[in-house]
Amino acid sequence: MRFWLRPIKLLLVLAQVALLGICVWTALESAASGPRPGNPVLVEIGKGKGASAIAGELKATGVLTKTTPFLWRYRMFYSGKPLKTGQYMLPAASPPAAVIEALIRGRVYLRPVTVAEGLTGREIFPLFTAAGFGTEAGFAAAFKDIAPLGLLDPQAADLEGYLFPETYRLPKGITAAEILAMMTNQFKDIFSEPRRREAAALGLSVRETVILASLIEKETARPEERSLVSSVFHNRLRLGMRLDCDPTIVYVLKAEGTYLGRLHSKDLKLDSPYNTYLHAGLPPGPICNPGRESLLAALRPAATEFLYFVSRNDGSHQFSRTLHEHNRAVDLFQR
Repeated sequence: MRFWLRPIKLLLVLAQVALLGICVWTALESAASGPRPGNPVLVEIGKGKGASAIAGELKATGVLTKTTPFLWRYRMFYSGKPLKTGQYMLPAASPPAAVIEALIRGRVYLRPVTVAEGLTGREIFPLFTAAGFGTEAGFAAAFKDIAPLGLLDPQAADLEGYLFPETYRLPKGITAAEILAMMTNQFKDIFSEPRRREAAALGLSVRETVILASLIEKETARPEERSLVSSVFHNRLRLGMRLDCDPTIVYVLKAEGTYLGRLHSKDLKLDSPYNTYLHAGLPPGPICNPGRESLLAALRPAATEFLYFVSRNDGSHQFSRTLHEHNRAVDLFQR
């Protein structure tokens, strides 16, 4: 009996040594084999593909230099864990260990789309469709669905004003509704409960604050002027004066497709509730999607007696307390 045990033990030892050798070889090959990683490659892992097919695709695109180390490592250490589908941006000649880790964790490529402050919904949608996300019709339909707002603005007819501007990083396949909900949730994070309490202390609803912020956003691009413009609007609202805000008219003309790049005297008589030259108080809704600084400016106007401002034609404005001062500034900078 003992005679037959010796070769069996020897075989077991040899098998363990061989297995250890395979493990060491696999670890070394998969962690640091091949040339140094090169330029990123965008690859797409489709549904229903097994590890061998995925390894072949990764080698064909240059992400892997060899398939064997990838497959050995995956089957030895990650058996049963799925390689997740999606788009991945992976360096050429990547170590197999890094590739497996990315695919198992689903570190898909997120395409950036930057939304600038002051755009309307109609101006935002093409930014996403041009980047390959959704359709114009899909965005138009999602824009009318106010469910993402919850109880934030019961008067809202759409999401105008609540699509927070910033850079969004999005995975392939995300829908228009999901994108707009993401933007609305970002607004909620920025305009949080403390900001809502600030608005209430000023006697403003969330909607009124957003409308006011949208006017400020369109009137000046200079950070140092936002609180001054806000003070003019707050002062006028307090006195019952019309806001005389040109961008409210531009908003309507753009929606109608009749804006020609500048306003004319006849435009100031436009029959629209958004015409702040004819109607006192705030317009019915936001005229753009304001950024964080304009939202804060709406809540924190400068302490001034200004009632007027006019462009200096260099991006800045001249602020005045009286109509007489304002007319002089108009003569100086506009005529």
